[in-house]
Amino acid sequence: AAHEAFDEGRFLEAADAGEALGTGPGLAMAAEALAIHGYYLAEDDTKQPLFQRAMALASKAVEIDPDKPQAHLQASHAMGRYAQTIGVLEALNEGFAERIRERLDAALALDPDLVGAHLSLAAWHAEIVASAGFMAGILYGADEDEALAHYQKAVDLAPDDPAVNLEYGIGLLTLDEDDNAARARALFERAIAL
Repeated sequence: AAHEAFDEGRFLEAADAGEALGTGPGLAMAAEALAIHGYYLAEDDTKQPLFQRAMALASKAVEIDPDKPQAHLQASHAMGRYAQTIGVLEALNEGFAERIRERLDAALALDPDLVGAHLSLAAWHAEIVASAGFMAGILYGADEDEALAHYQKAVDLAPDDPAVNLEYGIGLLTLDEDDNAARARALFERAIAL
């Protein structure tokens, strides 16, 4: 029922059903559903509570199943979405960059071919490079080449996934809108075609 609600876009129902299961996978899925609903569908004034709930559920999923990469991925996802609501400076000051990176590294250590983790780590690098410029590497270890490598790895693993192509295009624009516009457009067109 939780998966059916998720697949049909009934994300709040999916979150409630996943949470009710009380299992690591259920809690991870609940966190993912809340993060998606909060980012794409929720009103601005309701986003933070949804992301806070997602962070709590994902954290519990990691406690229950520390060897499940999806739990770590959804913990990073929830933190990332919450960090976007408090602003770059506050998020960096509160250590979200490091904590998100830790969760992504843990997910990839458990499953080196986890497409979502490669996309998320690529976006992590891209967003920090875009925000911190030349200080990104010094302060956080963020690097444009690493972003591109992780986007490419995600495409290599799932070339026919529209979301992978879409996210890669968005990442290219985040890194350099002018230089990457044509390449991003090709990825967007491929995503649409898929």
